[in-house]
Amino acid sequence: MKPSTTTSASEDSICLTYGRGVKELLSQSTASEWIEDLWIIYSDHMAFQKEAGCNPRIGEIFLSFRELVFFFQKLEVDKER
Repeated sequence: MKPSTTTSASEDSICLTYGRGVKELLSQSTASEWIEDLWIIYSDHMAFQKEAGCNPRIGEIFLSFRELVFFFQKLEVDKER
């Protein structure tokens, strides 16, 4: 049975595309600046929730925020190595 090179080639292409996107983001600000900005955005969003009322997606929004912070923290640690 011959392994499929199409799948790995498309996965490589996806990784390269994501890598370019991350490189572009980090060319605008450092990972630590992104983390700080994310905290500001999330804090402002939470403050607004008091005025706007209950958001049924608040848990999902927090998980997305957390994953983005973890992502940039990992980039920061990896860069220090």
